Amino acid sequence: MLTGGGTGGHVLPVKAIAAALVDAGVDVEDLVIVGSRRGQDQDLLSGTGIELVLLAGRGIHRSLTVRATLRNLAAAVGLATALVRGVALVARRRPRAVVSVGGYAAFAASVGAVVTGRPLVLVDLDAAPGLVHRVLGPFAVAIAAAHGTDEDRRVTVTGTPLRAEIVAITRSRTERAAAKTRLGLDPIRPVVAITSGSLGAASVNRAASELALRWGSEGPATLYHVTGRRDAAEVRARRSAAGIDDTSWRLVEFELVMEDLWRACDVVVCRAGATTVAELCVAGVPSVLVALPGAPGDHQAANAAVLAAAGAAVVLDDTALTGELLDDVLTGLLGEADRLEEMSRAARSLGHPDAAQRIARMVMDHAR
Repeated sequence: MLTGGGTGGHVLPVKAIAAALVDAGVDVEDLVIVGSRRGQDQDLLSGTGIELVLLAGRGIHRSLTVRATLRNLAAAVGLATALVRGVALVARRRPRAVVSVGGYAAFAASVGAVVTGRPLVLVDLDAAPGLVHRVLGPFAVAIAAAHGTDEDRRVTVTGTPLRAEIVAITRSRTERAAAKTRLGLDPIRPVVAITSGSLGAASVNRAASELALRWGSEGPATLYHVTGRRDAAEVRARRSAAGIDDTSWRLVEFELVMEDLWRACDVVVCRAGATTVAELCVAGVPSVLVALPGAPGDHQAANAAVLAAAGAAVVLDDTALTGELLDDVLTGLLGEADRLEEMSRAARSLGHPDAAQRIARMVMDHAR
């Protein structure tokens, strides 16, 4: 039983682990994924052939405002309902092992494993474990960690499980030019990617728009700006008003083929979610990271710090983010080809392309 979900950052690692288990000889019919009814689970996991059980519930807002309090009361009811159903599901199915990638959607089935005595394997995607895993850590038989050391005998540093399409990226000159062509970009001109998740982030989109206006049609690179759904119309209006064409400031609401964007870009400006930074490392993409302020446990800042310490990324504070700051940082990086290459090598040194396979072996050892 694999559990976790609600966001792509949780669902995609679950999908990668499931694929590795199937490759290792586990029958698809012997797998079940327990996820969230509210998230992207249904969309991202359709077509896998794996049984999918979706539970109610939502995450808790870390705020004491009236609105947040009311939403948290509703969330508590949903989580309680999911907990009862999750424990019953584990008790009834008696899986050989329960594998949690964290997040609120993983809580019910993970508690079910503890209550029924089934082996619980935790996969810590972030440099700082989330609340669910901090609570359940003492009950786990094994922990696969994305970063850190294995001082605890139960902990193995495996890296973050990723899709095979991401692991296959090489970023050779030929591959990068081909990816630019597939994205409709000039295969010779440098590319700066800017992205901040499926919904987008207002601060990142605002700074990116300011940067695009500063660069106009004569900037040092093409801006490939993935806006997210929330701000897409507003950003398009800004570009239209400025009269900047699509070849200089490409706007995409949601990028379906992230592996081509990672191949094509010279540097990316993005958040520091676990799956994102793991993909950057495996692909060897230089990055400017803007951690999400107020993320649970400040895990994005911890993720960004790992890359910065290795020389793979520049870290900017969200509250100080402006188009002028991005201009200074990106113009400097684009003018230093040797530094970008060093950042790329540093990122790859942190990558774990075999993470999904190592986690699958760990799970199967405990399932036996």
